[in-house]
Amino acid sequence: MSFSTIEPKFFACRQSPGLAAKIVSEYGATLGNVIFSEYSDGEFQPALEESVRGRRIFIIGSTFPNADNLMEMLMIIDAAKRASARHITAVIPYFGWARQDRKDKPRVPITAKLVAKMLETAGATRLITMDLHADQIQGFFERPVDHLYASTIFMPYIKSLNLPNLMIASPDMGGSKRAYAYSKHLKCEVVICYKQRLKANVISHMELIGNVEGKDVILVDDMVDTAGTLTKAAEIMMEKGATSVRAVTTHGILSGGAIERIENSKLTELIISDTIPLKRASSKIKIVTCAPLFADVMQNVQNNKSISDKFIM
Repeated sequence: MSFSTIEPKFFACRQSPGLAAKIVSEYGATLGNVIFSEYSDGEFQPALEESVRGRRIFIIGSTFPNADNLMEMLMIIDAAKRASARHITAVIPYFGWARQDRKDKPRVPITAKLVAKMLETAGATRLITMDLHADQIQGFFERPVDHLYASTIFMPYIKSLNLPNLMIASPDMGGSKRAYAYSKHLKCEVVICYKQRLKANVISHMELIGNVEGKDVILVDDMVDTAGTLTKAAEIMMEKGATSVRAVTTHGILSGGAIERIENSKLTELIISDTIPLKRASSKIKIVTCAPLFADVMQNVQNNKSISDKFIM
């Protein structure tokens, strides 16, 4: 019997139980049992309650802060390695700490590189993730990285809106490549927002490069945190004559007062994936699940098949 014919096993971290259950259901399997023991000071210990010897296993969990979520992923990987799993694939829909991908000022860490090394040291033999904040983070790993694009799941939804005067926008210069990729497939124009920050999450100045008058604009980005950039961009675009402004972002971090900010903004709609659990429902927030995409890629990984047809961008 070849290794690929042995069914893999699936385990979920506690921060992503809903998404993990949907992914494994789409795969056509069931989640394995992980028991957590907790000490009174907050220390915890995961235990795999079934044998993984000689198997490929998939461990599913996003690593958004706090640090316990990353620690949990590392500990389950280590448990699987010590239980003689043959291949350990970390399925991390949202790769936390990815914004720290370079030294942008003196005496700061490159935390994304540190996280990559921690995952490899723990025992991960492969990573499957989606829309990394910076593509070059793939190079921080010495193991295979399957970097999926959320455009695969968002593009059908955008087309279903049938917007008459569609225009794609990037909320900053760094996202221009993503915006141009969307515009290429949707055959429409692009505008760019130029912004300057006082500090993290605080915008001091924003200008619009391009004409949005009479356009149905869709802002595309990899994540929405405080929603300051998106709501400010939507306000400027509506002032410049846009008919409507929507935003499509992969990872809905939505910290602090972000949801309230979106509800009170000029945005018609915010479309996000379910890589991070939504803190509370909102009439302006639409969730498009990434579970079928991850399940398909995991099946192809298990069966040693190409995944190149899963990429739109």
